Amino acid sequence: MTKIDIKNFNLAELEQFLSGKGKERFRATQIFKWIYQHDAASFAEMSNLSKTLREELEEIACISNLAPATVETGGDGTRKYLFSLEDGEAVESVLIPDEGRNTLCISSQVGCAMACEFCLTGTFKLTRNLSTAEIVNQVCAVRRDAEIRNIVFMGMGEPLHNLDNVVRAIQILLDGNGLQFSNRRVTVSTSGLVPQMAELGKRVTVNLAVSLNATTDELRDRIMPVNRRYPMKELLRACREFPLPSRRKITFEYVMIGGVNDSIEDAKRLLRLTSDIPNKVNLIPFNEHEGCGFRSPTRGAIDAFHKYLIDRNVTVITRDSRGGDISAACGQLKGRMEKKSG
Repeated sequence: MTKIDIKNFNLAELEQFLSGKGKERFRATQIFKWIYQHDAASFAEMSNLSKTLREELEEIACISNLAPATVETGGDGTRKYLFSLEDGEAVESVLIPDEGRNTLCISSQVGCAMACEFCLTGTFKLTRNLSTAEIVNQVCAVRRDAEIRNIVFMGMGEPLHNLDNVVRAIQILLDGNGLQFSNRRVTVSTSGLVPQMAELGKRVTVNLAVSLNATTDELRDRIMPVNRRYPMKELLRACREFPLPSRRKITFEYVMIGGVNDSIEDAKRLLRLTSDIPNKVNLIPFNEHEGCGFRSPTRGAIDAFHKYLIDRNVTVITRDSRGGDISAACGQLKGRMEKKSG
């Protein structure tokens, strides 16, 4: 008999599961706390459950875990984790250090179907969605290694293409009996799946980041094929309608590609497109990788773009390149390992 992985349940689902087995619903809270607050790896550790219940659970259920197959640490402290999954596939997580607020970027899929022209992960194609347990276990594994303050669904894959498992993982992250993250500390990044953006906003309260990366449909059609299905007018309308708690802003991620989208004219169009949406802009200099013809922008182009927006009262963050010595961009470690083994 295949055992049921408890980590695929949110708290309400675990209550239903136990109730269906004739057990008290409050046992779900006890089990959740053992798993997510005490990092229990087996039911035998759960001392406030009866021996009979523990034995019954061992027969029908399991508590999965991930251990990194490879960890690389950069000179700036960035850590890249490669996790091997039960079926032999692999995904990555990246821990970005900062004083008192380490950020963990986690994956939601093996590969990606979005085929963004500048993204290495897209070259792997989509193999499958990650389960809820596989998403949550990235956090559990890294948390054994370092304190985590922020979670960003910005690793391998398009999170909203795996909406149900991502939402369930978020519910576990936010649960007071689970991993206890504040919803202010959890961000979901999307390439622009408009219907799923609306559904995400209905089901959980989190921060939203939108990978915009272009200021015309013509360019975005070329570098982000999702735009052909949900063009910028629809995408920006979905951003305006996304339910934001008071004083929160949508983050527009903008990968700056040298000679492609890094001009002052692009900055002007970006300002016009987003001025009526509470937002901040995250400028991300393109990280060059093998097999892609795009180039990084010059320092001058980055600074001029940044200054144009700042001077017009836009909140702008230019992301420093992190982990360059360990191939920390999404997919680089996986790609390198596959090339070596191949």
